Amino acid sequence: MAVLLALFASVAWGTGDFLGGLASRRAAALTVVLTTESVGVIVVLGLAFFVDGDPTARDLLLGAAAGLAGVAGLTMLFRGLSIGRASVVAPVSAVGSALIQVTWGLLHGEHPGGLALVGIVLALGAIGIVAGAATEGEATHHGRRAHELGYGLGAAVGFGLFLVIISETSDAAGLWPLVTARLAPIAVLLILLPVLRLPLMTPRLVLPQAAAAGIADGAATVLLLVALRAGIITLVAPAANLYPAVTVLLARAIQHERIGRGRAIGLAVALVSIVLIAV
Repeated sequence: MAVLLALFASVAWGTGDFLGGLASRRAAALTVVLTTESVGVIVVLGLAFFVDGDPTARDLLLGAAAGLAGVAGLTMLFRGLSIGRASVVAPVSAVGSALIQVTWGLLHGEHPGGLALVGIVLALGAIGIVAGAATEGEATHHGRRAHELGYGLGAAVGFGLFLVIISETSDAAGLWPLVTARLAPIAVLLILLPVLRLPLMTPRLVLPQAAAAGIADGAATVLLLVALRAGIITLVAPAANLYPAVTVLLARAIQHERIGRGRAIGLAVALVSIVLIAV
């Protein structure tokens, strides 16, 4: 069940990232993030009232810290998607964050089964194959490639820390850590955007995309936290970080980005890894 929930989270995450990246091409990334966080907190807050939860101050503080890390990663991802290719930025962010999360789980004594461990390795490899095949048949300027990798790695650190920190909240806290995970970044952005002379409101033209990204991202974090409560991070993280497959497929369908043989192999390996992790 935990792996299945993580897979649903990856679908929602991949969809939200794609939409947020599109919106960031016509608006400042930080402004788009403020919109997605604001819409996301409505989603999470609405669900939190229907789930039993008695959070401690520690749970809420951990949620806030996780939210700040996550929004930093989201900003880096949206910026990377706005100037580069989804087929590079998203997989790099995923493989980096998955490595951080799986390493954390193993260092804290988690012991996935033999087949699951093989699946974890294959999942990480699949993400890496998709990232490594990103230049397949494409002429890429070195400067552009460096920016894509830089933003992808920055997003990886933010996303990796988000999952690690939120996993440390107690089961009794319900969904309330996710509420503070939204409210803390919103407060920071409301102060930061005027200082940077950036608009608080996303342009009306791309507001639907940013709002839809917020709904998808909010749903993904809820699914992810429930998955973490039902399983262990070493199994949840690889499944949740398969979201680049969704982003790449959407980029192919809507923006006509070429998938190529290498990426197709990566996606096939990802499917095999899912089966092994779920066994």
